[in-house]
Amino acid sequence: MSAIRQDAWSDEDDLILAEVTLRHIREGSTQLSAFEEVGERIGRTAAACGFRWNSFVRKKYEAAIQIAKAQRQKRTQLKKHAAVSISGSSSIGLLDGPELSTGKVETFTEETLSIDAVIRFLRQWRNTYQDMNRHIKNLEKELQDKEDELDRLGRENNKLNKQVNEVETDYRVVNDDYKALIQIMDRARKMAFLVEEEEEEKPRFKMDANGNLERVE
Repeated sequence: MSAIRQDAWSDEDDLILAEVTLRHIREGSTQLSAFEEVGERIGRTAAACGFRWNSFVRKKYEAAIQIAKAQRQKRTQLKKHAAVSISGSSSIGLLDGPELSTGKVETFTEETLSIDAVIRFLRQWRNTYQDMNRHIKNLEKELQDKEDELDRLGRENNKLNKQVNEVETDYRVVNDDYKALIQIMDRARKMAFLVEEEEEEKPRFKMDANGNLERVE
């Protein structure tokens, strides 16, 4: 029984799971067999491999799955055709060793080329996936930088608003003091004017040559 691992799946684990599962699909085997093989290779249970395939990896390899199914269908047709050919050749005594060997070599070469094509596709996709991850990390860093900048600008804005409020408060105090001073000056000017009027309204006297006081109009 395979060991149960609790660590996260790596890109290499996903790639092994994809390659083995696609091979089993292509060869007409079951996915359960594929999951058991993968589990033995990477130390996970077949159930964990099946869950990973159906929940995450399968979605990324839809095109490769269709290719593998098409290859499986082609293999089945070739096997049927070979069986018919063998049956016909046996009935007329035309089947010999070299022809059978040649057929096997041709089938093996075609299969090898198909596997290589799928592997190249998977590795190319893995590189693209890694590039996308790097791009996402760069975007996340840029987003974090922007958030830090917004936070800094927010603090500066709050500081400036506080300074503006303090200036407005000082302006109101000075303005109130100015108005009070104007009122005081206005009252003082009115009082001075009243004193002058009172001085003017008081009767004035002067002494004549005989020493008598007479009022001056």
